Amino acid sequence: MTPVKTGIAELPLHSGHAPIWLIEKMKKLADAIVSVIVDSYDTGEFLRRVSDPLWFQSFGCVLGFDWHSSGLTTVVTGVLRDSLNLDKHGVMVAGGKGLKSKRTPDELRSTLISYGFDEGMVEYLLRASRLSAKVDNALVQDGYELYHHTIFIDEKGKWAVVQQGMNVSEGYARRYHWLGEAVKNFVVEPHSSIVSDGVSSVVLNMTSRKCEDARKVSVDLVCESPSKLIRMFNNLNKQESLTRWLDEGTDAMVIEKTPAYLRMPKTINWNLLRKVYELKPRNYEELVEIRGVGPSTVRALALIATLIFGAEIDWRDPVKYSFAVGGKDGVPYPVSRRTMDEVTNFLREMIEAAELEKASKIEALKRLARAEQTTVLEFAGD
Repeated sequence: MTPVKTGIAELPLHSGHAPIWLIEKMKKLADAIVSVIVDSYDTGEFLRRVSDPLWFQSFGCVLGFDWHSSGLTTVVTGVLRDSLNLDKHGVMVAGGKGLKSKRTPDELRSTLISYGFDEGMVEYLLRASRLSAKVDNALVQDGYELYHHTIFIDEKGKWAVVQQGMNVSEGYARRYHWLGEAVKNFVVEPHSSIVSDGVSSVVLNMTSRKCEDARKVSVDLVCESPSKLIRMFNNLNKQESLTRWLDEGTDAMVIEKTPAYLRMPKTINWNLLRKVYELKPRNYEELVEIRGVGPSTVRALALIATLIFGAEIDWRDPVKYSFAVGGKDGVPYPVSRRTMDEVTNFLREMIEAAELEKASKIEALKRLARAEQTTVLEFAGD
């Protein structure tokens, strides 16, 4: 195999906005390409593509955005939100950045009901939107706070989620991809992919299969008398250094300087846990779904589960695709050249089949070629 040059591509946070003229061109191109995908395959294929980080990134480049910019996520999802609808494409997009993400439930309910979705399906999709955001904000504690949430829904009720978090101190973003048809359990390794500029040294990943016992113990704890739970937590605060709850195999420097997002709270919301006790959740998914159960509560329960009951905690970063090191040294795994070729060929076929002016097709194909060249130069493949 011919040696391939390697390098690093990062996702820095960029300020400013894409110009209106570019957004309008992107909308037209997105409309045309998605129409071809749906007509040639089906809406499910489009959702599967959206949940693939390499395809999503390449698609953004084809539309006219920079490969390495974190803004690609918000702009591409925004363009798709404005371009797609259930009448023409069989796919709708809800949510967005900041306040738009908070309005997602109301937007979903009104739109889905207007299109004849029954109440059961509406509630299911609202739950998918709510839980996917809750998991990435509370169960995957990696230092990236969610600020963008978008859900894609087709006419059959299938869904995909693309959301992004920001690490303010580092100035970088991390994107989380979900594909509904692949989610068996919202709290057990539910992501189709997590893409980042790099791999964090320590992350509290309560979605890991290794945390099964810790999840079960957490549920048992909240179903116990709250007074007993208070005594356990207070005793740990008095007797244990809160950095000791990190695994013994974790690097000493990391333990000494526990990341801010993993520091244990001095106290927790006991009124909330009294409410949880009354609700008696049957499993971890029901527990984290309760309004008010957030990162601090999850960490406190994990602390008790591991230090008192010996439950295992997984501190490995669950990132599945890294622009910074994915192809450079195979961590978390090498980027497949075969996959990149498939993505390129697929997009090329869709562009050529799209109803676009010749000049627009040529420009889109040129951008795809530049994106392909970028990935070849920056990632070593198999």
